[in-house]
Amino acid sequence: MLEHLVQLDREVFLFLNGLGTETWDGFWMFMTNSKSAIPLYLVLLVLTYRIFKLKKTVLILVSVALLITCTDQLSNFFKYGVQRLRPCHDPEISEIMRLVKSYCGGKFAYFSAHAANSFAVASFFAFLFRRRIKYLGIVLMIWAGLVAYSRIYIGVHYPLDVLTGMLVGALFGWVFSKLSIFAFHKIGV
Repeated sequence: MLEHLVQLDREVFLFLNGLGTETWDGFWMFMTNSKSAIPLYLVLLVLTYRIFKLKKTVLILVSVALLITCTDQLSNFFKYGVQRLRPCHDPEISEIMRLVKSYCGGKFAYFSAHAANSFAVASFFAFLFRRRIKYLGIVLMIWAGLVAYSRIYIGVHYPLDVLTGMLVGALFGWVFSKLSIFAFHKIGV
């Protein structure tokens, strides 16, 4: 069963990765670059400050820092615990896949920290703002989905790596948003 799932994951990866063209490579490299999200983060910071004021904004920033630390470190724990090779390091497919960048990344891939971190931030703010800013959650989920897919497109993660990262990130984002709201009430900020 597991072997069949791994083989299916490889086949889906090769299909999705093979859809890429040089025309779109620049866009997907931009999406996969963590620095490309800085403008989005600045917008979220301004929105947070305008809605929640200074004390709650500081608490939210601390929550987001802890959130990203948790998802990132959990991803590292699984990468080294599971030790699933990245597609670009997998001898069964590395010669037939499309690697967009010259550097493949670390040896192991399961699960994608990019997907986990982007979905953690997106779901955290989507839950936090869900009653205040109507379509923000949809915009954030689209952004996180693009970041997650970029990892398959450029050739450094399998679809299951990305899907697991998305689910872990969304779950942690939800939990941390609930903890932040609880903290607002508990400490009275």
